[in-house]
Parts: sequence; structure tokens; C-alpha cells
Amino acid sequence: MGLTFPSPFGLAAGFDKEGHGIEALFDLGFGAVEVGTITGAAQPGNPRPRLFRLVEDRAVINRMGFNNDGAASVAPRLISARRSLQRRYGARRPIVGVNIGKTKAVELENAIDDYLQSTRLLAPQADYLVVNVSSPNTPGLRLLQSVETLRPLLAAVGETADSVARRHVPLLVKIAPDLSDEDIDDVAKLALDLKLDGIIATNTTIGREGLVSNAGKVAACGAGGLSGAPLKQRSLEVLRRLRATVGEELVLVAVGGVETAADVQERLDAGATLVQGYTAFLYEGPFWAARINRALARGRRQPAGNPQRA
Repeated sequence: MGLTFPSPFGLAAGFDKEGHGIEALFDLGFGAVEVGTITGAAQPGNPRPRLFRLVEDRAVINRMGFNNDGAASVAPRLISARRSLQRRYGARRPIVGVNIGKTKAVELENAIDDYLQSTRLLAPQADYLVVNVSSPNTPGLRLLQSVETLRPLLAAVGETADSVARRHVPLLVKIAPDLSDEDIDDVAKLALDLKLDGIIATNTTIGREGLVSNAGKVAACGAGGLSGAPLKQRSLEVLRRLRATVGEELVLVAVGGVETAADVQERLDAGATLVQGYTAFLYEGPFWAARINRALARGRRQPAGNPQRA
């Protein structure tokens, strides 16, 4: 994507939804922070409680619902953070990604205009831009993953992003692990056809298979996306399938069930260009990213300090 990442391991979208903690998160060791998901209009998200830990599974169920204060409020924070990071790090500045989604109140037939509202405000401040069509917590959103609706959305966002930023803004799409293998292949082919820069695989799952937590406790949590260790195998399967389809033409960002440096390395070995984590941050604590970076550095064949290109 023409970007230099100080580490291949970054923080997935969903943790810093509004761009309040970018610099502090980089201080903890993440090579990239993906801010968002951000919507065109501010919205409070779904009613609480909406976040549940399944400690026995090292997992989380959430139905946050894209709670954020809107693209117009987040854009100035991104400008400020990027300027500060540039002063501190210079050419080795960590990477700031921006993840955008659909405002809940907007009907699906008006989704493109809604995404473009966020794009116009946020693309100039984004090192890369992600179109999120895979959260299970906004009604109807996952319907946008069908190739017929995804094609015009991605084409419009890509054209608008480059126009308002006056440069090419790398564009990726984030997909769900619950897609069929055939749908994954279709999205991969569409990404190649549209000349996207990459795919992020995967978002949370609506499945509940293989959990060791008490079934009653899981049921009491209700609807929402499951993330964490139980997602590891399916996320890895999707990554491998995507790489087999797209060859070396696209950046693939692997996320889902990543807990250790060994998990990160496994994803890189399986074809990921970059790796993200989130849920294990809640269980491992603030020095999680630093521990992963140190372990990766010890195991790398190339000289220490050689940055990851994407």
C-alpha cells in the first residue's frame, strides 16, 4: 500500500472508536491503530448492557452498534494525532487507519451516500481506509457484502477518497467469517476487479459453536458478535482461502483469535501481510503488544529494525 509499518502487529477497529487514544496506543507498541468504526452521523449505539466477557473462552460478545460521535467530530482528532505523531516519529511514524460504517438510521438504499459522507471528512486524514460491511450489530449491514451491492459502494468510496485527499488512499474491505466459501471467493475476485488495496479478514462471528462457557450464560448474553480465541480457526481458514484466490496482488490483514506472537507469525506464514488483534488486549493487559513485538523481533530472520512493508 506504499506504507511502512514499524511492526506488522496492529490494533483492530472497535477499541478506539473515536480517535481519543491514538498516541497512547502507539506508546504501548502497536504498529498501526485502526480508528472506528465511524459513521456519517453521531449515534449512541445499542442499549446497554452490550458487552460481555466469556472468560473461560477468552472471548467477548458485543453488540455495541457503532457507537461514536460521528465523522465530523473525529476528523479534527485525526488531524491533531497525525501531526503529533509526525513530530515524534518522523518517517517511522506509526500508521493510522480509519474504519467507516453505515449509520443505523440510514436505509440500505441510501448507504452509499452515507459512506461517502464519512469518506469526504475522513479520507484526507487516513493512511488507509476500511469499508466495514461485516458487523452483525447494525441491522441489514451484512447484506452489503453481496457482490451486487458491494461493487458500487466500494467503487464510489474509492473514487471519492482519492479525490478529496488528492492522493491515492489505500482502500480495504472488512468481511465476516460467516460468509460461505463461495462468497469469500466472490469478494476476493471483486477486490481484484476493482483494484482494491486489500481485505481485512475477519470481523466477529454470529456463531456460538465450540464454546466451553456455560450455555445458559452464553444465551443470557443475547445477540452480538463473538470475538477472541474461538474465532481463530475460521479466521485462519478465511485468510488461507483469500490468499489462494488473490495471489500476491492484495494486502491481507488477518484478525480474529490472535493472542500471541506465535499466532501473529502463523498468520504471516499463512499469507497475511499484516495482523491485528483486539480481544486478547482485554485479557493480556497493556503490555501485550510490546511482548508480541519483542518475541517477533527475536524470531525474525531479517535484521532487527527492518520495517514491514505493505
